[in-house]
Amino acid sequence: MRRRRTTVVVVVIRRVLTCAICAIALLGFLSVHIHIAPFNRLPRLHLNHVRRGDNTNYNKSIAEQSLTKNMYRSESIQEAPFISKPKRYETTEYQSSTSEDINKTQELAPPYISTSPSSKLNITSGIPNYDKLWKPPPNRNFVPCVNPTSDYKSPLESRGYLLVHTNGGLNQMRAGICDMVAIARIINATLVVPELDKRSFWQDTSKFSDVFDEDHFINALSKDVRVIKKLPKGIDAFTKVVKHFKSYSGLSYYQNEIATLWDEYKVIRAAKSDSRLANNNLPPDIQKLRCRACYEALRFSTKIKSMGKLLVDRMRSYGLYIALHLRYEKDMLAFSGCNHGLSASEAAELRKIRKNTAYWKVKDIDGRVQRLKGYCPLTPKEVGILLTALGYSSNTPIYIAAGEIYGGESRLAALRSRFSMLLSKEKLATREELKTFMNHSTQMAALDYIVSVESDVFIPSYSGNMARAVEGHRRYLGHQKTISPDRKSIVRLIDRIGRGTEKDNRNVYERIIEIHKTRQGSPRRRKGPASGTKGMERHHSEEPFYENPLPDCLCQSETSKTR
Repeated sequence: MRRRRTTVVVVVIRRVLTCAICAIALLGFLSVHIHIAPFNRLPRLHLNHVRRGDNTNYNKSIAEQSLTKNMYRSESIQEAPFISKPKRYETTEYQSSTSEDINKTQELAPPYISTSPSSKLNITSGIPNYDKLWKPPPNRNFVPCVNPTSDYKSPLESRGYLLVHTNGGLNQMRAGICDMVAIARIINATLVVPELDKRSFWQDTSKFSDVFDEDHFINALSKDVRVIKKLPKGIDAFTKVVKHFKSYSGLSYYQNEIATLWDEYKVIRAAKSDSRLANNNLPPDIQKLRCRACYEALRFSTKIKSMGKLLVDRMRSYGLYIALHLRYEKDMLAFSGCNHGLSASEAAELRKIRKNTAYWKVKDIDGRVQRLKGYCPLTPKEVGILLTALGYSSNTPIYIAAGEIYGGESRLAALRSRFSMLLSKEKLATREELKTFMNHSTQMAALDYIVSVESDVFIPSYSGNMARAVEGHRRYLGHQKTISPDRKSIVRLIDRIGRGTEKDNRNVYERIIEIHKTRQGSPRRRKGPASGTKGMERHHSEEPFYENPLPDCLCQSETSKTR
């Protein structure tokens, strides 16, 4: 009996000791992790996004990724000896010539950004979704090749002066200026620095030097065209002619019709600059000159580059980001006749603007037909559905590259309900920082252009001048990820959801993903005219030169050809 009791006591003691040891071990284990875990999370809170095109192994730790990213940014771009080095818009290019200007802007805290470290946490920059959401398409080693051919000669003696009055918004003027550089070369003219449009819808008083680096523009083109800031004294006495150059004209038109004007005049004034040169069938050296003018000579002014860099840096503080060109401003809707989702009074206001704008030729437009054909910009609500379908999470940082959205913040409610981090230059910077750019739509658009070109993903809601210019620039810089929405398919799917014949669910999202698999900015040749089109319609159906400079200004490097 005693022996049995002794055995029971021993068993109980053993169990108590075993439980005590386990409890002590568990407490020690928990204490270590409670103290260490927060430090392990610190690098993630301060993570800047990985530069696009980085070949980093995304299974590395966050700290290793950050180190690899910094090493990548410091590397020089490799290319074959005969290919010109691409002029990448790294953020350092936007810096002011003096550190004092940068320091002044950095002293002011932007109104939207929280000072809490947790505000920089971006779950969408996590490793698992990188390939699906952020990874650029394969660029197949296409790099800029814009150096002149062996037949290219220094500019011939100038026969006269070419004055240019640009028209339209920032990107319409950019394309026109670059075309006029090529035209000046063709007709042996001295180009006077173009005059920016001050009479259009935006009523912007900016001069060329307010928006672009004038001295760099002149010097960069010195081996191609003689460019001067203004007409020399005494030239006013010479005869002048104002000429509307025909749209989409080729080499023979300028050599045979325009160049003969030098026999009677010493100054030719181009009344408009947009779409005056054909997209295709021009000599290789003229096409390469257009690219050199657009991507190398035409740089933004120092103050715009400096402010643009600041905005890019502040967006990057959140991690990987989307630049959304939300073309939902009053002028765009009035011009296109698109009124889906607007009130009766808003639609009437837009019709009145269209009617009273003399140079908008089409007055009566059926907005419903326009939308079903895919000719309308996506609404903020439609953009929200698109981004959700593509897989971007609700806290994805989105930069709204746009002017004043028609309807204001209330119009953005449907988009904000899906994506809470909607940012803009007005929310990233203080009023003091933006003061010099206010009331100058061209300069404000230039800031949006910089942030869009530098973004990890660019998505335009409409294929206008801004969308085409940014897409072309991103192609030139290595075919960065640019998602071009299929507006016709999207609105039809969304309308079916509205009628109840489709559900807002994964099945619809999979169809949207499938539609956009081939619309992500991968290399392809520029599209020619649509079959069956003739005359001016044929030219209008071509893909614009500055939307896709391949094959004229991009070629595959030697390393790719030998594989």
